[in-house]
Amino acid sequence: MSMTMQRTLGTCYYPEHWPEEMWKEDASRMSKAGLTWVRIGEFAWSKLEPKPGELDFGWLDRAMDVLQKADLQVVLGTPTATPPRWMLDKHPDMLAVDASGNPRKFGSRRHYCFSHPGYREESKRITKLLAERYGKRVAAWQTDNEYGCHDTVISYSEPARFAFQQWLKEQYGTVKALNKAWGNVFWSMEYDDFSQIELPNLTVTEPNPAHSHAFRRFSSDQVVTFNRIQADEIRLHSSAPISHNYMGRITDFDHFDVGNDLDFATWDSYPLGFLEDRVGASPEQQRAYAKQGDPDFQAFHHDLYRTVGQGRWWVMEQQPGPVNWAPYNPAPLPGMVRLWSWEAFAHGAETVNYFRWRQASFAQEQMHSGLLRPDNQDAPAMAEVIKVAQELKDAPAVEPPFAQVALVFDYKADWAWSVQPHGLDLSYFDLVFSYYKALRRNGLTVDIIAPNHKDFSQYKLTLVPGLIHFPSSLKKELGQLNSLIIYGPRTGARDKDFNITPPLPPSLPNIDVKVSYVESLRPDSPLELSNGGSVIAYTESLEGIAPIFLETKSKKTIAVKENNIIYCGSWLDDDGLDKLMSIACTEAKIPTQHMPEGVRVTQTRAEEFWFNYSQKEVETKYGSISPAGILRHAV
Repeated sequence: MSMTMQRTLGTCYYPEHWPEEMWKEDASRMSKAGLTWVRIGEFAWSKLEPKPGELDFGWLDRAMDVLQKADLQVVLGTPTATPPRWMLDKHPDMLAVDASGNPRKFGSRRHYCFSHPGYREESKRITKLLAERYGKRVAAWQTDNEYGCHDTVISYSEPARFAFQQWLKEQYGTVKALNKAWGNVFWSMEYDDFSQIELPNLTVTEPNPAHSHAFRRFSSDQVVTFNRIQADEIRLHSSAPISHNYMGRITDFDHFDVGNDLDFATWDSYPLGFLEDRVGASPEQQRAYAKQGDPDFQAFHHDLYRTVGQGRWWVMEQQPGPVNWAPYNPAPLPGMVRLWSWEAFAHGAETVNYFRWRQASFAQEQMHSGLLRPDNQDAPAMAEVIKVAQELKDAPAVEPPFAQVALVFDYKADWAWSVQPHGLDLSYFDLVFSYYKALRRNGLTVDIIAPNHKDFSQYKLTLVPGLIHFPSSLKKELGQLNSLIIYGPRTGARDKDFNITPPLPPSLPNIDVKVSYVESLRPDSPLELSNGGSVIAYTESLEGIAPIFLETKSKKTIAVKENNIIYCGSWLDDDGLDKLMSIACTEAKIPTQHMPEGVRVTQTRAEEFWFNYSQKEVETKYGSISPAGILRHAV
């Protein structure tokens, strides 16, 4: 992979789905359209190994020859997301099991349990065979496909139970230490031996939150080690960089931990599908953005995966038209495929890869569009892709965004909120995303960073909402900053074993505040703020001598400020967050600009990008932007 990092395009291709005589013409059309990359192989295990030990790499050799002769660079996926049927005969206990105790069954994909030792060895074996054969031919690798998709990280299988018990031994040393850490004296839940510990499902009422949270941590670690096995095997035989294609709003495993074993991150962007089932948009928002997608959801993940990839990232699958899996599947507004592509590049993407080259004429994804129709004619997105390819010829090299604001995102905090939300539908992801949207409505470019980020000094404002377990290392790092920090509700509310420990939360340096009690609010019972906006969903009662920063009309303290620290102990609605961000940015000397509805801006050191997600023409300081339009302005 070239280190010049020119912006490039690609597609996802399945040569095993099409007659061999079509491959050459497909490759030629890809090249003529301006594509550089082709991802192949991630679902092809049954074609590579029709029977145990009976290998057939000939077709893949020929497909790779055809693609590379057309000057296309190949990303080869390991096929472990779709183990063939004979694998289940060989390992009948390899299936993942849901929380109700039901095995997931064969007949689709992602039907394996990450904890199964036999399947781990099979995955290592096929990865080794591919790496040995193609290690010097491919330009990049993808491990597996979409870890966590279809709720497949958390498995309640027997192999998972045994592996969890071993993991607990390593974490706690003795069962006595585990009993103390988890507070198992409550309800007589003490154990005499690790072998007695079951998985936290099928209990009469809720299991111990410490037990559930430990199982979430374990389940994430299983994904990390499963991925590491493949990455390590590839590196023994290939110097090509390795990635994994993450998803939108999948938080069941720690992507930062997985990313530590990879060279760059990729993710699969489906703006219209996500709007319906992952964004959390209101019915009004879903109607307004049905053909464009949410103005912030893709950008949030671009910024997140830029950090997961340690600065290097792609869109591995970009939606080119209607998908097949959302509750409703409209076609994009004309121009949106181009807009989504350029938005990714504005956030630092090296490559945008479109899924897929040709719409399938059979099986589960028949209704998922591609760049070509099933009859081999161009689909509507093809013209937009060709236009982007032409525009890229005169575009500068990859330039990362320039942000003065950092937003901390922690997967472990998401698990903690999930285990103990304290109110219907309260979610860490939604809390962090609400902060992100408020920053974007104020015209700001944002870096989303991990809790173990090493240098916060480059930012004028750092936001830390909802970090339930506040690591001492991060607390020390932030305590040394002179720049403004905003902490959000439930910060520091539990230790790593889910205990409330003295002093009372949030126990922050440089500010005198503590939470005396908390409550969740009914949707029809918001608390109006004195300066506009409301508290919704969740609020804390604050004590201490730190001066009041925000309060309700009834004089309830909502946020306090002391030194360079703001602690906001409540969940604010959009108007309240807009007010908070505006005041904070003024104090931090960060210029803001109120963005028109549906319009967003992203800055690099070289360019400023304006994107219009609305269905109306919008005037900006640089001129008008049509619906699905883009403005690029040199800085």
